[in-house]
Amino acid sequence: MYNNDEFIKIIKGRLSEKRFQHSMNVAASAKALAKKFGADEEKAYTAGILHDIMKEEKIDIQRDYMVKNGESIRELEFPNPLVYHQMAGAAYCRLELGMDDADILSAIRFHTTGRRNMSLLEKVVYTADFISEDRCYPDVDLMRKKAAISLDEAMLYSLKYTISDLAGRARSIHIDTVECYNDILENFKEKDLDI
Repeated sequence: MYNNDEFIKIIKGRLSEKRFQHSMNVAASAKALAKKFGADEEKAYTAGILHDIMKEEKIDIQRDYMVKNGESIRELEFPNPLVYHQMAGAAYCRLELGMDDADILSAIRFHTTGRRNMSLLEKVVYTADFISEDRCYPDVDLMRKKAAISLDEAMLYSLKYTISDLAGRARSIHIDTVECYNDILENFKEKDLDI
């Protein structure tokens, strides 16, 4: 479907060795999660490769790609440039790489913040980014165990972790992250599942 060998060459030229290895680990995790939960494995792998393509780019260049792609930078996002790379990454993939697969672009676009009503592929890439082999934050092993059982369980855990961490450091929390958390929580309550 896509020339992933070419995409790998492209990210190798754009990213530090550490970020390149992370991207390859996310791609492998995304493919494994896609296989387990019934998402498209090739799309998951491709999105994993490309998810951080703009992560190490200068902020003003990230903003330029976002604007060229028609993204509007919300007021909350101005002081939080760490989320720019997901929007700029999707824009770069569309504008420079000719990526026209809306599923892959959306998985890249929301891999950091999440959002309400995430698709299966979006959940796969979001979770893969949290559990990739190179990750070593506290509770990563628990997160991996949850991801082996349920994407929603893993996402709920990661969202609680992210929100708690950001609040503990007096950092703003992206509205998409809050809405994603509420959406996953509502799904648990609707299905009468233990949280």
